[in-house]
Amino acid sequence: MSGKAIVGARIFDGTFWHEDSALVFADGKIEAIQPVAKLPEGIERIDAGGGMIVPGFIDLQVNGGGGVLLNEDPSLSGLRQICAAHAKFGTTALLPTLITDTYEITSKTVEAGKQAKAEGIPGFLGLHLEGPHLSIARKGAHDPQLIRPMEEKDIDLMLSCKGKFDAMMITIAPENVTVEQAKRLSEAGFMVSLGHTDTTYETAKDYAEAGVRTVTHLFNAMSPLGHRQPGVVGAALDIGSLYAGIIADGIHVHPAAMGVALRAKNGPGKIFIVTDAMSTIGTDMKSFTLNGREILRQDGRLTLADGTLAGADIDMISSVRFAHQALGLPVEEALRMASAYPAEAAWLDWRKGALKVGYDADFVVLTDELGMKSTWIGGVKVHH
Repeated sequence: MSGKAIVGARIFDGTFWHEDSALVFADGKIEAIQPVAKLPEGIERIDAGGGMIVPGFIDLQVNGGGGVLLNEDPSLSGLRQICAAHAKFGTTALLPTLITDTYEITSKTVEAGKQAKAEGIPGFLGLHLEGPHLSIARKGAHDPQLIRPMEEKDIDLMLSCKGKFDAMMITIAPENVTVEQAKRLSEAGFMVSLGHTDTTYETAKDYAEAGVRTVTHLFNAMSPLGHRQPGVVGAALDIGSLYAGIIADGIHVHPAAMGVALRAKNGPGKIFIVTDAMSTIGTDMKSFTLNGREILRQDGRLTLADGTLAGADIDMISSVRFAHQALGLPVEEALRMASAYPAEAAWLDWRKGALKVGYDADFVVLTDELGMKSTWIGGVKVHH
């Protein structure tokens, strides 16, 4: 038999728990979840040694990892290193993210992405271009010298990606991108996301109606929720079609604000976890460079010299633990925020984000305390 069966752990399929069961997979796909007693003779059994088997994590905003920052190394090897670094923390699918940069660096990144997809780098879904078409007023750690309006050449570059990736995301601000431009990208299959913007609730609603799918790192770098001006935060929570990423490190967003948002979110859109991780993940680096400026790492924070937060110093399994422990979410919901919901947002919930028959065999083996044991992508163990 070509299939394998992983046994010896509780299995969470994304909805239900299965006890005394095996996860059976072959050729990179899940074939069954079935009682161990009914496994066919001769199938290769892998003992998980306790704990739980859960859907692999999907991170739609990852700036770097393993010592590599995509902006500083927009290459095939850079993408490979970032994907490998995050696999150690349970991420089985990700969108390496380029923050605001020059057109040259952006096009170089797109080319590297196409190579990465052609080579089948484990975990690589596509790219997230966060900028340069953002609001200078809400720039965060983005270089204001490089922020600019979207032009036809930018759209051409985006459209050259059509059909080349499993998922493609671009964060834009209405200040520098028209509704028509957003609509063209959305119709080409992009997850178009509002972020780094001071725009109003009304404008955000217009963009949502034009096909904008998500909101980038909810609460951070956007017009806040006001009782007369609901802003982008109000739009993200009120408009059912919008999904929203959130950084679950307790630094970017206060746990109380996260809890309020989760209780307030109108569906079917969901709030999902993103790490917004930088090159520090999986390393002991104390600082690094972004667009020629030094970023300092201290006490779980990454900041520019003036104290502006510059990305996050957190990985996916730590984010899940935070959602479960600090926010008091049921472990199942914390896991869905890192798997099912980003899969839905990226239109990939027909094959990722859950452990169902025919889905990709992307899963993570965890201890009962949500510690890492091993990561599997397409039925291949990539970290243990």
